[in-house]
Amino acid sequence: MASPAPLVASISHQMVALQTLQLLQQEWGWGDGPGAPGGSRDPDHVLAAPVRRSGPLRAQLGPELGMEGGAVGAGARASSPEVEVEGGAELLPLPRDRGPCTLARMAMRSALARVVDSTSELVSVEQTLLGPLQQERSFPIHLKDSVEFRNICSHLALQIEGQQFDRDLNAAHQCLKTIVKKLIQSLANLPSDAHMVACASLRQILQNLPDV
Repeated sequence: MASPAPLVASISHQMVALQTLQLLQQEWGWGDGPGAPGGSRDPDHVLAAPVRRSGPLRAQLGPELGMEGGAVGAGARASSPEVEVEGGAELLPLPRDRGPCTLARMAMRSALARVVDSTSELVSVEQTLLGPLQQERSFPIHLKDSVEFRNICSHLALQIEGQQFDRDLNAAHQCLKTIVKKLIQSLANLPSDAHMVACASLRQILQNLPDV
């Protein structure tokens, strides 16, 4: 029986990224209410990571970036203004004025929702379909891509709207596509019915991540 450890580790990093993005949506008021992206999702849909808030998102992410984000976290601190909070944590000031709902803002909101929904779908497919397959027969898992995706999402959450936010969001989009494409390639040489079902589900996720 093949070890599921690489897949489990990959899912873990993706779940951290997903929770970070969901918290970001809530910080901006984009994740609540029936009109928000994902608000009308099927209630039976599997949530990949519970969202628990104990304080501002940037305060929650600060220590984690310091330990795991490496150069990404350092870059965020070097390029962005900071304020000091009790306990020595560093965080960016939350944007107070979200401004009018412009076309650019709507596009950014839609792009973020697309990454959130696709990440949730990916984790669901990995847990329900790929997990059992990995135990039966090993296939390559590219763990470093999931680590990179987590770090990109953590860096994204520290940005205020602007060019860097857009670049990070696009990087998260592209990295997620890379993860899905590599999984499809890993399953391509295993033509059982179960593998074909998994590939079809992964291709559906790709269709929801068009080139930007």
